[in-house]
Amino acid sequence: MEHVDQLIHAKWIITSEQDTPLENHALVIQQGIIKAILPSDMAAEHYESNVVQRYPSHMMIPGLINCHTHIAMNYFRGLADDLALMNWLNHYIWPAEKKWVSQEFVYDASLFAMAEMIRCGTTCFNDMYFFLQATAEAADQAGIRAHIGITVMEFPTRWAATTDEYIKRGLDFYEAYQNHPRIKATLAPHAPYTVADQTFIKIKEIADRHQLKINLHLHETADEVNQSVAEVKKRPIKRLHDLGLITPDLIAIHMTELNDEDLAILEKTKPNIVHCPESNMKLASGVCPVATLDKMGLNVALGTDGAASNNDLNMLGEMRSAAFLAKLTTKNPETLAAKQALAMATLHSAKALGIDSLTGSISVDKAADLVAIQLDEIETLPVYHPISQLIYAASRHQVTDVWVMGKQLLKNRKLTTLDEPMLMDKARYWAKKIGSTGFTP
Repeated sequence: MEHVDQLIHAKWIITSEQDTPLENHALVIQQGIIKAILPSDMAAEHYESNVVQRYPSHMMIPGLINCHTHIAMNYFRGLADDLALMNWLNHYIWPAEKKWVSQEFVYDASLFAMAEMIRCGTTCFNDMYFFLQATAEAADQAGIRAHIGITVMEFPTRWAATTDEYIKRGLDFYEAYQNHPRIKATLAPHAPYTVADQTFIKIKEIADRHQLKINLHLHETADEVNQSVAEVKKRPIKRLHDLGLITPDLIAIHMTELNDEDLAILEKTKPNIVHCPESNMKLASGVCPVATLDKMGLNVALGTDGAASNNDLNMLGEMRSAAFLAKLTTKNPETLAAKQALAMATLHSAKALGIDSLTGSISVDKAADLVAIQLDEIETLPVYHPISQLIYAASRHQVTDVWVMGKQLLKNRKLTTLDEPMLMDKARYWAKKIGSTGFTP
């Protein structure tokens, strides 16, 4: 018998590549990589390991990938709710960030957010915020995958005073982490209304030079589009297309306001789209036409946005919301089936980040980024179709175990790399400080 590092047996394995779940199968893991997937009885015949884990009433799914976050905004959760986007940003969030965001704040808030994400089955996130080193250090401690955006704006923040400083600090971060196995840099110009043409051109040159993805809030609201038309006589997508930014290396976030001209550009250029249904619903920003984009052959991924506008980082809930919203807006219950919702949160998100050869599905030679979900509970019995049960009935408390590259980050609902009581104490500490300033509606 061949000796391997780990054997994990599960009632169901959902690969995100096959429509049919694998029942009573095992994962053979060596050095954090999936070496084989085979029926449990065959695995027992051919492999042995000192680490054998059995999940007789669980489903095993690929690690969920949150393709758009501002994770350090976790400490602003509930600070300013029930407001329109620009009122929320201008009068509450940006003033709070100006007062409180720092290296210490981002590190503490990022660790807290990572704890929430791991407990929800997220193994990778794509972030856009400030103090990138702090987020990276937190991700290194947590053991999670992180794609960390080099935020660029035309106005000063506590992170940088000028666009040149944003870019310099970001490139320093890129150089420091370019060989890290789990932490990667992307470029993240904030939005068309906060970034000038010349800065976009510079960002495109940097992206091409270093082969980096570009993250961008785009067509988030009707106001954004109308403002662009009034100021530059172009819709934002047209403006960015003329600048050469609408390409397969673009990760376009939100995309709620699209007309025929926009769709024609998208169909030709094939950028990646990130749908954030719960944040968009809460801020009444609009609806991304997922079904239309999918028919056009675009890759549509899924993200939560920040916890200040969602108000959680729960990808299980996001998949359910995405499916329900697509059915409602198309008036077709067959739109965005359960398996498609799961693909958006796994393989499609991995493709958007350019890591689909590494993760995003349970497949031989891919990393053992895995989530075990207990279905033998009141809320999810009986089980006729496991994937439907996952999307339409399962809750995050049913996520019991999480692995990244074979390393267990959550074991029987307990975090293994993070100190839960300490994280909660830190959150209470920051809440007391932030709440004392009165940044509430």
